[in-house]
Amino acid sequence: MPKTVGVSFRTGGKVYLYDPEGMGLVPGDEVVVPAAKGVGYGRVVTAIREVPAEDLEEPLKKVMRRASALDKERQRENTEKKEEAYRTARRMIQKHGLPMKLVDVDYVFDGSSIVFYFTAEGRVDFRDLVKDLASTLKARIELRQVGVRDEAKMVGGLGPCGRDLCCSLFLSDFNPVSIKMAKEQDLPLNPAKISGICGRLMCCLKYEVAAYEEFNQRAPAMGSEVDTEHGTGRVVGYHVPRGLVVVEVENGKRVDVPLDDLKPRKDHRSRRRRR
Repeated sequence: MPKTVGVSFRTGGKVYLYDPEGMGLVPGDEVVVPAAKGVGYGRVVTAIREVPAEDLEEPLKKVMRRASALDKERQRENTEKKEEAYRTARRMIQKHGLPMKLVDVDYVFDGSSIVFYFTAEGRVDFRDLVKDLASTLKARIELRQVGVRDEAKMVGGLGPCGRDLCCSLFLSDFNPVSIKMAKEQDLPLNPAKISGICGRLMCCLKYEVAAYEEFNQRAPAMGSEVDTEHGTGRVVGYHVPRGLVVVEVENGKRVDVPLDDLKPRKDHRSRRRRR
């Protein structure tokens, strides 16, 4: 099986597999690799591992080299150029009066092209803007319209939990999230409480939903009578992440009982069917 190493071109960005070409690369190493548009500068994010050839979507490209001191200096210069390109594009967008919001800029490592990402309510005719940018910045210009989730990923920020946004920190792809996932976890259906700063349902709703689905399928419904080592009781609550059911036994005492230790009565109904 071919050996591969995962490389990403931005924090939380998509991970691309490359042939390490015999180099002992480890996560955190900076490398120069062939990219879709010329040469790219990325960071190793996954350790070297073997992958079945049939699982590879296309032939592996080889890592060109570890980033040298000159490569790192060039990347630093590109970062400065990127900031200047952003300011230039902002001025030109205002000059042309275009209904678009500039989000981010990607400066290709070899300086051959610059990609500008923007959001807009609808289609935007930016042909004149591209001409002006190409004339001013002396590079091939590409503009890409992105959605609000992509904007949050690129800009970053803090979620309701107080931590960095998952999308900008480690999520390389956006998985579908539905309101059903919130219902399965008994979360409030108030949009303000289950939406991220992008205005869409929070990506983290998907993280624990499988555990809740399994628990809800097996757990007795609220109010059901069950037998425990503490005696017969009635289900009054749940601690799903810990796999516990709260049971009120005959003397009024409440005990936490592992789901596997419960002995439901014959008329047992699962929590999911009752919902």
